[in-house]
Amino acid sequence: MVMAKDSRPTAEEMLERVRLQAGQGARGRLRIYLGMAPGVGKTYAMLNEGRRRKQRGTDVVAGFVETYNRPLTSQAIGNLEVVPRNKIEYKGVILEEMDTEAVIVRKPQVALVDELAHTNAPGSKHEKRYADVYDLLDHGITVLSTVNVQHLESLADIVETITGVPVRERIPDHVVDKADEVEIVDMSPQALRSRIRHGNVYPPERAQQALQSFFREGNLNALRELALRKVATTVEEDLEEYMEAQDIDAAWAAGERVIVTVDDSPDAQRVIRRAWRLASRFQTDLIAVFVETPGWAGSGPEERGRLEQNLRFAEDLGGEVVRVQDSDPAKALLRVARSKNAGSIVIGAPRRRLPDLLRRSIASKLMRAGQTDVYVITGTDDE
Repeated sequence: MVMAKDSRPTAEEMLERVRLQAGQGARGRLRIYLGMAPGVGKTYAMLNEGRRRKQRGTDVVAGFVETYNRPLTSQAIGNLEVVPRNKIEYKGVILEEMDTEAVIVRKPQVALVDELAHTNAPGSKHEKRYADVYDLLDHGITVLSTVNVQHLESLADIVETITGVPVRERIPDHVVDKADEVEIVDMSPQALRSRIRHGNVYPPERAQQALQSFFREGNLNALRELALRKVATTVEEDLEEYMEAQDIDAAWAAGERVIVTVDDSPDAQRVIRRAWRLASRFQTDLIAVFVETPGWAGSGPEERGRLEQNLRFAEDLGGEVVRVQDSDPAKALLRVARSKNAGSIVIGAPRRRLPDLLRRSIASKLMRAGQTDVYVITGTDDE
């Protein structure tokens, strides 16, 4: 008998079968549909994939799908089973969230969960929806989800600079970096603007305002570039991991790492973001270094709390945290740079209190050493 080509399981479906055969302890897989902006078709692509898997015999449910009353998106749900939402009352208003426990009890093979960066209503088990997704994965449920590039923590400030719109809903980059699959849902800026003009994304009364603000063609070109770069970096990392696992000699040398200095200052997270983008551009690793000087021992709980928050922020972006003790921060940074094969050091601008402070600053010592490239991030976010 000749098997029809369409009935053959894909490689992904074979992996899913192996995962299910592994037993209850097997973790689910996370597939993310990444887009440059709302309206490119992430949810539509997720739903189409969910229906395709259902047609092939996979047990699929819609854990949470946000249609925004878009007809094509609503139609794409088709015959998928929809898990009823959890209703939470907050300040006299009923808010609807994914009923994570109900999905876990239902035990589907695959759950569709829209808007990974969504902030849950107060009173929910987790603050962010991606944490609910992790619960599903821990229970062996594979998840298909969606997110826009502007919601990534490392890019929040640059997106605000590009669009003039603050990004309030954010997720740590590691959520995307550690996903099993990331698929970009791409669309040209002209095509997306055309969809908006035709009323396929926002109601007519909002469409014109959207086209003149967030969805200007220049903004979309920049956001599209960020999304493509993010996926390209993810693919490059996957390739390097595969080549290392298969003991394949790479045709190129590993890039020199980037070091960023971290302290308790309020500007530290902005400096870390700049360093992360530099490391991404170089396709290399980020190392966050805190140098504990003798005077730090007398720091109060407020300063120590800010430091730990800044170090956690670096870890959320995928950075390695290194703590060293030295009375000379520049000397310590150069020592770490040599041991970690770092070719660039990013620091915040020195706090000028005395006329000769700049001459004796960490930056000037590092530059005089001439062993690394030094990037000084000023208060205006310029190098």
